[in-house]
Amino acid sequence: MSSRSSDFLSLQAQTNPSPYLIDVEKAEGIYIWDKSGKKYMDMIAGVAVNNIGHRHPEVINAIQNQLEKHLHVMVYGEYIQDAQLDLTKNLASILPNNLNCSYIVNSGTEANEAAIKLAKRYTGRKEIVSCKASYHGSTHGSLSVTGNEIKQSSFKPLLPNISFIEFNNINSLNSITKETACVIIETIQGDAGLRIPTIEFLTQLREKCTSTGTLLIFDEVQVGMGRTGKMFAFEHYNIVPDILTLGKALGGGMPIGAFVSSYEIMYSLTNNPVLGHITTFGGHPVICAAANACINVLKREDWIATADAKGKLLENLLLQNKSIKAIRRVGLFFAIELTSPEKVQQVVKRCLEKGLIGFWFLSCPNAFRLSPPLSITEEELKTAGEIILSCLD
Repeated sequence: MSSRSSDFLSLQAQTNPSPYLIDVEKAEGIYIWDKSGKKYMDMIAGVAVNNIGHRHPEVINAIQNQLEKHLHVMVYGEYIQDAQLDLTKNLASILPNNLNCSYIVNSGTEANEAAIKLAKRYTGRKEIVSCKASYHGSTHGSLSVTGNEIKQSSFKPLLPNISFIEFNNINSLNSITKETACVIIETIQGDAGLRIPTIEFLTQLREKCTSTGTLLIFDEVQVGMGRTGKMFAFEHYNIVPDILTLGKALGGGMPIGAFVSSYEIMYSLTNNPVLGHITTFGGHPVICAAANACINVLKREDWIATADAKGKLLENLLLQNKSIKAIRRVGLFFAIELTSPEKVQQVVKRCLEKGLIGFWFLSCPNAFRLSPPLSITEEELKTAGEIILSCLD
């Protein structure tokens, strides 16, 4: 083990017993290079973060321009700052009319925490409904609505008054009542191994929330910003939430989160009490400048429109291998199910050795995930398919 690996393992807090230990030197486009010069095809994009690729020149330029103006000047919500205002205008331009007011925060889990607070404040209710097998983040509130007992078990007690419904089970919607403040749900479940809802389920969920006065929160931290072949996954279903949460890819490679709602709902955070949600670094001008550039790139390029065709290309290549039990896919987001967790670990490890980065699902050990940058070309996808097939064999 190198001294750098040893320092990393001893001086940096670790998230798991066996990290990848790629010693990163640089990244560009869909590739990462380590300090030995080895080149990796990044087929995970930092877990659905680098949707427009690493270090997109427009993002870099936006960051550099903002650095010439100012960095942090005040806690969020006090000063008018170009980068923040431009980003909220851009978000409003790509969202439905009732999602017209954005609060920029630091991460996806903060966005979910704040969205839950907003729903409780606006409705005056205490009960929260989430989904089994869901993932909404690791902070206490987000963990409380994450439908995974193993993840929760060591950190109890968590938030009270939370119940869990079955994803895609229409009968379970009966647990939503006029006492329910909100339903928080991933539009498409990611960590569960890419579970895709039916139109009927989401339609009836929306109707149930409307009839009971319950706010519907769509968590699109992972599936938003073009990942599924639409700018937002809910566009596939012609259903609009009351609150939308974003993160990951929104920042173009920089850390960000956002929760978006109507002005009416969002304004309830300003009183009783004031500062209903407050953040020091949320809406950091450098981050907002990067996010604004990212949205502009996604608006201009055809990457979202071609995501499904590109995804189908790779899916068809991989289905040549009979050891794959199933492929669940939407756009350029894949869950590739194999025969066992051991086989998944073996394939992912072999891919890494051959210079291709895939990743795990925390709650679906029989499958591995792929979420390449939307900018990936068909030729690069064919190369990726050949590498994965060789590792499956």
